[in-house]
Amino acid sequence: MLGAIIGDIIGSVYEAAGIKTKDFPLFAPRSTFTDDSVLTVAVADWILTGQDLTDLLQAYYRAYPGRGYGGMFHEWATKKLRAPYNSFGNGSAMRASPVGFAYETIEEVLLWAERSSVVTHNHPEGIRGAQATAAAIYYARRVKDRGRIKRLLESQFGYNLSTPLDEIRPSYSFDETCQGTVPQAIIAFLESTSYEDAIRNAISLGGDADTLACITGGIAEAFYGGIPLDIAASAKQLLDPKLTDGIHRFRDRFGLATKDATIFD
Repeated sequence: MLGAIIGDIIGSVYEAAGIKTKDFPLFAPRSTFTDDSVLTVAVADWILTGQDLTDLLQAYYRAYPGRGYGGMFHEWATKKLRAPYNSFGNGSAMRASPVGFAYETIEEVLLWAERSSVVTHNHPEGIRGAQATAAAIYYARRVKDRGRIKRLLESQFGYNLSTPLDEIRPSYSFDETCQGTVPQAIIAFLESTSYEDAIRNAISLGGDADTLACITGGIAEAFYGGIPLDIAASAKQLLDPKLTDGIHRFRDRFGLATKDATIFD
């Protein structure tokens, strides 16, 4: 899941900036983790411990206030509500990457992705976005053929993944929905040549950059087998100990996030 968190950090300074180029610094003075990273670690904690996910999401929200949470999530967490709010926002997809790394059958991935979503995002599109993100990671771990991954995801989720980024980019704008984020993030991965290239693809769309790069980054990590060490080291400096510990515990149980484990030791 580190690939998703690093994508979030890199994209944090480009959210809604409308950039339409792949030529930009990966890290800037204002680069930071956002709600995407916080809630991704919360989902990882849920998978590791079996605690109630509603309680965990709200606890992480309180531990990391002001990280760019969506309005409906903010109200839900602030008021400590228990019922979901029928959202199809991309918040369900941005936090789903740990599911794709943790489970060994596609049936488990789909089940647990839905469970990770419905505590807040119980709209069918919110569920589909979380499932598609987790499934893309599951397939990317096992299938080293982008064409086959594309066909599997199109067949399973009904997304159109055939429009090239060069055709999407000119008219694409900020979109907080699953259906306006997840397919584009998957395409950013499908057109990539490396982890870094995938992140640059996602951010170059000029939309909800941190979430696009978060979703793309998780898939790219799975497909390329880790994170370049220099990128991982830069990201580590921007995370606090609790989030780093969550990544470390998840990595220890489900696999390495980089080609050299010591980068997060």
